[in-house]
Order: sequence, then structure tokens, then C-alpha cells
Amino acid sequence: MAQIIFITGGSRSGKSSHAQMLAESMAGPRTYVATCPSVDDEMAARIAKHQAQRRAAFWSTLEAPLGLPDALRETRESRVRVIDCLTLWVNNLLFEAQKQDQALTEDDMASHCRNVLAACAELDGTVIFVANEVGMGIVPDNALSRQFRDLAGRCNQSIAAGSDCVILVVSGLPVCIKGTL
Repeated sequence: MAQIIFITGGSRSGKSSHAQMLAESMAGPRTYVATCPSVDDEMAARIAKHQAQRRAAFWSTLEAPLGLPDALRETRESRVRVIDCLTLWVNNLLFEAQKQDQALTEDDMASHCRNVLAACAELDGTVIFVANEVGMGIVPDNALSRQFRDLAGRCNQSIAAGSDCVILVVSGLPVCIKGTL
């Protein structure tokens, strides 16, 4: 069973940089599992910048905007995996459900997370999840935004509960709030 590390914090807090640094300190092949689709030129530029930052450390990249459990299973040859980020994965699941005129409930989200954690149980090495902490802001002013916040919060709680180590990154500083590395 893979060691699971969950890194959370606010937007632009340094979560991804910390996850990459941590992953690169570990031996073995690494895979970056990207959940963000390229939806416009600005996002494409961000993705290209992230890819360039990983190039020197010989990362493999796997794009998985929706099927995260299956994507994790595809990384069996890797010893270290970074999934960046769960918040965008939640967004993608919500968007896909809306496109199909279906609901995505917190129970559904918890089930998706159980499937992700079950996939981690089939792996060796380390899995590092990155997610935005969305519960520290104001209550959103519309139903869809509140639903997204609730789903992201459920995802974070579910993955954190199944993690060996949870790190909160604040202003670039990692604070271990569960377990040890």
C-alpha cells in the first residue's frame, strides 16, 4: 500500500512547489497526474510552465481530468506520484455531471474519494495529493459555488482521513497537521 500524503492550503500558497520538492527528494520514477484541462491560452501557458519546471527531474506526465482511480493504476511503474490537484478534479466531476444533467452529491464525492484511496491501496511507493483548502473563506453567494465548496470540502476531508500525512501550506511554509513523513 502506498504512503499517502495530502497537501492542502490556499490558492498560491506554495502547495504545488512543496509537493514537487517533496517528490523530487524521493528515489525512483515519478509521475505527475494532471487534473487540469487546457481550456484557454492562459491556462495552456500555466501548464507549459509547470511542465518545464518538472522536465529536469525526469517526470512522466499523465492527464486525468476525470478518471483518477484508473489513472493512478496506470502509474504502477512509478514510485512517486503527485496528483495536482484534487480541487480541479472536483470541478471537472461537477461540470461533467451538469453536462449530463445529473446531480453530484457529497455522498457521490465521498464515493469517488473511496475509489481513489482504494486505487492507492494497490500501489507501492508514495502518492502525494494537492488540493485547495476552500473552507476558510466566505460563504459563496450562489448555489453552484456553494455546491462546489461543499464537494471540495468533502473531498478534502475524505482524502485527509485516508492519508498517512497531512500538510497545510501557509505563505509557502509547510505545517504538518497529521502524521509524519
